[in-house]
Parts: sequence; C-alpha cells; structure tokens
Amino acid sequence: MRWSRAFIPTLREDPAAAEAASHRLLLRGGYIRQLMSGVYSLLPLGTIVHQKVEQIIREEMNAVGAQECILPNLHPREIWEKTGRADLMADILFSFKDRRDGEVVLGVTHEEIFTTVAAELTSYKQLPQVWYQFQTKFRDEPRPRAGLLRVREFTMKDAYTFDVDDAGLDVAFQAMGAAYRRIFRRLGLDAIGVEASSGAMGGKDSTEFMVEAEVGEDVVIHCPSCGYAANVERATSAVSPVADEEGPSEPTPFDTPGVRTIAGLAEFDEPSSADRQIKTMVYFLDDVPTLVLMRGDHAVQEQKLMDTTGTAHARAADGPEVLELLGANPGSLGAVGVSDLRVVADLALQGRTNLTTGANKDDVHLRGVDMARDIAVAEWVDIREVSAGEPCVECGGTLEEKKTIEIGHIFKLGTRYAEILGASVLDANGKPQPITMGSYGIGVGRNVAAIVEAHHDERGIVWPIAVAPYEVVLTVVKVDDEASMTAADTLYSQLREASIDVLLDDRAERPGVKFADAELIGIPYRVTIGPRGLANGEVEFTPRSTGETEAIALGAVVDRMRQAIDAIQP
Repeated sequence: MRWSRAFIPTLREDPAAAEAASHRLLLRGGYIRQLMSGVYSLLPLGTIVHQKVEQIIREEMNAVGAQECILPNLHPREIWEKTGRADLMADILFSFKDRRDGEVVLGVTHEEIFTTVAAELTSYKQLPQVWYQFQTKFRDEPRPRAGLLRVREFTMKDAYTFDVDDAGLDVAFQAMGAAYRRIFRRLGLDAIGVEASSGAMGGKDSTEFMVEAEVGEDVVIHCPSCGYAANVERATSAVSPVADEEGPSEPTPFDTPGVRTIAGLAEFDEPSSADRQIKTMVYFLDDVPTLVLMRGDHAVQEQKLMDTTGTAHARAADGPEVLELLGANPGSLGAVGVSDLRVVADLALQGRTNLTTGANKDDVHLRGVDMARDIAVAEWVDIREVSAGEPCVECGGTLEEKKTIEIGHIFKLGTRYAEILGASVLDANGKPQPITMGSYGIGVGRNVAAIVEAHHDERGIVWPIAVAPYEVVLTVVKVDDEASMTAADTLYSQLREASIDVLLDDRAERPGVKFADAELIGIPYRVTIGPRGLANGEVEFTPRSTGETEAIALGAVVDRMRQAIDAIQP
C-alpha cells in the first residue's frame, strides 16, 4: 500500500477521554474511531491487525482439529429462557420484538445455539467434536471503558467441545488450554492461566488467561514462590489461626451506644479486636434472605459467595429490609438465636469461641459467642476476599496482587446445556447420554488492545511483527528526487513479490513527520531511502523496537526482512 492513497488518519494530540494507552494510541494511530459509547469502527489499519489476530487463532484452532462454523446473532429468546440465562444475563442482554411480535435477543455468547446444532449428533461414535466461530457479540455493558477493552459490540472466537463423558472433556480442556498458550505466545502476550469463576457460563472448572496491565480491571492473586495464581473471585489463602480464650457459658449482652462499625467496636471494647468479631451482613441470594457471617477483619467476595452457594443473583439488603428482618439497623446485627433465616459463614469462623457480635438490638452487642453452640450455621464456605501479603495456601509464600486484563477464558460446562436442550447420544451400551461440553472464548478486539498495552513506548505502538498491519515501511526522504522514488518503487515491488507486507510512504511531507507517523502506528521495521545513502547504494534499516539504525545495502533489504519474519514463524 502507498501511504499517499491509504486512509491512515493519525492525530497529533492525545484524545482527551482516552486514558488507557491502547485506547489513546489506537485512536491517534488511525486504527479505530468511536461511533458511540462502547461501539467502535475498525479503520483499515485496525482491520488488518484484527484479521491477523484472527488468523493466528484460526491456525491454532485448526491444529487441534476444530472445525469453523458461523452461527446466527439473532436468537429466539425462548432458548435463553430454557437455560435460565435470559434472567441471569438480563442486565447485559439486548432484547427486542420483531415485526411478528416474536421475542428476539442478540447473541451475548453462543452456548445455547451451538447446543441446538449438537442435538443432531446421535452416537458416541461421532464424538469428540470441536467447533468454533468468529462472530459478533453484543453486551449492554453498563460502563464501557478503555477503548476496545470493554465494549458493547465485539468479535469473539468462541469454540465448543463435545464429548461423551468427563474424561473426554478433560482431554479436550487440556488441549484447548495448550492451544491458547500457543496463541498468546504468537500474539506477543505473556499470559498466565489462573483459576477463575465460571459465573453465568456455569460448569465446574474454568481458567482465565491474563496479562498484567495497569489498566486491567481484574485482580489476580499470585504466589511468586510456587506459581499459584487465581482471580480474586476464586483465590484462597492460608488463614493464621487465632487462639480464643475460654468464654462464658452463654453470650452476655452489653451496651454499645453509637457503635456501628468493626473499628468502632474494637476501640470501645478492649477484648473485641477485629479478628474476634463476627461481621453479620444480610444478602438476598436468589431472593432468599440470608445472613452472611465473616470474621471482623475479613471482607466477603461476592462472586465466591455466589459460586459456593450456587446462587445466580445476589444483592445486599438495604436498610429498611434489614430492619424488617432482624429488628435492628446495620452495625448491631448478629446471628445468635436466629432460626428463621438461612445462615452462611466463612470457614475462618469455624471452631471459633468467645467472639463478639451484634445482638439484633440497636446499640447492644453480645460477648462470649461460640460459633458451634450459639449460631445455627447452615453452610460453611470459603467466601473471604484474599489480599496481597497473606500466606499462599500451596506453599506458604507471600501472595502478591496483579492488575490484569483477561484475554481468554475456558470453561468445563459439563452436561448443563445438553440436558436442558436435548443434546444426547447413544453410548457404547446403547443408552442415551447427554453430551458433555466445554466452552472456550477469546475476544479478538480485546487482544488487539492488550497487545498495544504490552507493546508501546512514549512514541507510539510497537507491534510484534506477527500482527503488525505492515511489516516494513519504506520512508522516502525526498519524493521529488527521481533516484529515490525509483529505488523505492523497485524495492516496494520486490518486497510485495516476496509476500512481505509493505507500506510505501510516498507523501510529500517533512522527514520528521514521516518518522513520527511510522513510530506512532508501530510498523516493526523502517527502511529510510534518501539521496545521500543511495549514492553509496545503501539505505537505513531501523527496527521499531530498538530504534537503532544501521546502513545496509539496498539489495539486502528483502533478505533482512525475510530473516526477521522467519524468526517468528510458529
């Protein structure tokens, strides 16, 4: 492509609303333009990068025997209602009626739709199957942000495996995990796989692939000593035991005027340090009022609460609801003697004695509470939010926190969707078995943004050559110099014949503008063609990653570029 004919609308200044490096540089480099909140146009450069990322993913999917499909974006709402996800994902689901008054949704994801296709499978002999697609997804995100990192319309590669049993799913899950690691290496991303919540997808196991980034919305708990890593929604840690003193034979009430917080009670009553208090919160778990109990110095992790209790929807009760249920306001709540509400307690409270908690009477607390004796706990669960500095549950090392971007997620779905939507096969004994499924997603645009977050400097993007829109840019210093343009045109043709993606900067611009633009859009290599060098049969060769320029023979450019490209081939 000749730059004079290309549409590359670069910007000299940073867009005011763009805070993430990827958002700022993709806008400045002329890769994307915003249409409305969370919706972006991919301009020519952005489209090329997007396609190259897709192709790397496609090659690795094909390498594990996956077959590419294209399934619809328009879905009958009825299918989503059958699986319960019309309600579960109602807050991000685009839903409307067609002209025949039929209820339709736009695809948030495609588990249901792929399952309807899998319903045509009849025998275990047809399994395993691996299917995938690149398809647009629509999610009504409440807070789109950071350009392509959180949007409302995007392309996802979603893949699905179909097996006869869990053993087959385990094999497929491992194969897909390995394929994902190869994909991210080829994209130039240093990804780590972490334990994660399955959330609205369901299933028993899932792994998120994360890259560290300051603009990341996810927090990963990581142990540098042993490599343990988990999303904060899944992470656990070792809890230092607390030695409890012997308490009274029954809880003792005492007045606490104006005390409404853990810290306030610790200051008011000397024996009641935060680790000796019971924090009592009221949640509605799938509309069932539930008391959630934590150690006073611990915080509840709501996704862990949902996952461990099998809850689809969770919300904290408001003040009037709390008062109606327990007869007291937040800050004076407790579970002692409560028999008509479900009680869920964190494992850190198990076996504890001589604790302090609210008495369900404003300005009154109880001392000497024994968890086993005084509180009817229905479920003991790990719902504590883990923080940096705590001991690793695997090796005892010190845990660290990392802000990350999720670039891929794989799930073991099991038979949930198959059972609901009637996808089964006859096994070796002639008995019907629901198909066991896995789901595997990669957001293409988010990976484009993640690559920029990982590969940029103060001058612009530094694309890995595998995904760059062009592999080399030919910068002509003086386009009105006939010898320079003749050499540039010849080299341009030679590079194209060698199947090397080349951009010829033939614009009548100052050299400084051309150099700045080439660095901004991030082309991996620049060949500078000027009269002075050509007099010696040379051009300047500059890798974008180092900025170190060397003079090389004009006839050596194609071979040098071929070596650079071959060095990154899978």
